[in-house]
Amino acid sequence: MYVWPCAVVLAQYLWFHRGSLPGKAVLEIGAGVSLPGIMAAKCGAEVTLSDSSELPHCLEICRQSCQMNNLPQVHVVGLTWGHVSRDLLALPPQDIILASDVFFEPEDFEDILTTVYFLMQKNPKVQLWSTYQVRSADWSLEALLYKWDMKCVHIPLESFGADKEDIAESALPGRHTVEMLVISFAKDSL
Repeated sequence: MYVWPCAVVLAQYLWFHRGSLPGKAVLEIGAGVSLPGIMAAKCGAEVTLSDSSELPHCLEICRQSCQMNNLPQVHVVGLTWGHVSRDLLALPPQDIILASDVFFEPEDFEDILTTVYFLMQKNPKVQLWSTYQVRSADWSLEALLYKWDMKCVHIPLESFGADKEDIAESALPGRHTVEMLVISFAKDSL
């Protein structure tokens, strides 16, 4: 459990858009140490952090991150991608879903998008703000996005000051190749 390069880039994106965050319902999936979710909460968003319900130690790390950052109002729930649970059903409509480096294992991609699709049914205008580290040119979300009626916009890192080897006095993201995506429903009328 540590801060991955993608988390720093996503936190930078949140900081760049901090003026639009107060009062927004924000869910971080696969939160781990929760840097993006913590940043969103510090910027005034109503944040829920989540990690796998099958990994209670990950949920405890989320809680510890909230405690260390004096954010008792942040909720922590166990959500396992691709599974419908009481916690998933109980979530209110979200405005933004954060996902830092969750597109790591290709076998998880569809479960992640299935969960996001379910949340999009509650609010068709929700956006998934996601960063991922490029690990293989063979991995692609394109077919799954088409299957789940979603579209993706690539956000250039230089557009929000994340095109450097170090951000906010951190040595991250270093020389890792990180990409920023905004995923939403494909229907333009929504």
